[in-house]
Amino acid sequence: MNTLDWEGKVGDEIRTVFGEHQVGLPQPETLLSVSQIDPSGFKSFVRETRAILLVQKGEKEGVVVKKNKYSAPQILVYATAKDDEGLINLIKTKGKDMMHTFQNADIKFLQSLFKKERLADSNFKTLKNLGISIDIPKRFKLVDDTGDFLWLRQHLKSGIARGDGTNNILIYSVPLEDETKVADNITAVRDTIGKKYIPGSKEGMYMITEQAYTPFTFETELDGKKAYETRGKWEVKNDFMAGPFLNYTIVDKKNNRLIVFEGFTYAPSVNKRDFVFELEAIAKSMKIK
Repeated sequence: MNTLDWEGKVGDEIRTVFGEHQVGLPQPETLLSVSQIDPSGFKSFVRETRAILLVQKGEKEGVVVKKNKYSAPQILVYATAKDDEGLINLIKTKGKDMMHTFQNADIKFLQSLFKKERLADSNFKTLKNLGISIDIPKRFKLVDDTGDFLWLRQHLKSGIARGDGTNNILIYSVPLEDETKVADNITAVRDTIGKKYIPGSKEGMYMITEQAYTPFTFETELDGKKAYETRGKWEVKNDFMAGPFLNYTIVDKKNNRLIVFEGFTYAPSVNKRDFVFELEAIAKSMKIK
């Protein structure tokens, strides 16, 4: 967009809408990272960027989405209005839809990469027993697979102050008892699982939901089924380890159970948004038979 507009009220509105923070992270991080370039510099390799928002003035007001115009995969969103006031209103009313368009494209891009290097579902007793197919990249290594509970871990090699950080995936199921209470019980269920399966370094230490921070739970859909997305922070009881978690609790009425996917990150000295976003892309590839 025009540099003058970027430095004025139109740019302020973009920074407000696109500067929304991702919930559930220990430090403030925006949902998307945004940088501006003037139309005069929009050429050569810049045009091949994967996600582009073009803000422009014109008679035909509205938002148009195009794909793969200069490279692939690529998503271009054209936001057009007659004047500054129109652009501000357009970004205010349609900005979240634009963000979701970019996020969904990023998820599909990551999933296409993970599908090429996925672990075989048949390698894991728990996935077979639960009738689950999911695209988890091979860099995740097995920690525990009981037949009822699966734990996979990826070691994060760079930028971590205290040893290797990790990205972790948990998959398990619990009985569906009262559908009206599913959302209220998510924290209690994950704390029970943490105590049983996720130990700390010493006796009496195990993973719990951070008590000083209330998780955010949203109703959503996964694999065509009603689900709840919960974002919050975990900690180890009686220890100083902590980080963000992402939990999807899926209502599988057909089998009278809840399927739970949880991802959690331990990366004490770096930003964690992108690690959690990878876990989200993996979770959303899940298919329940």
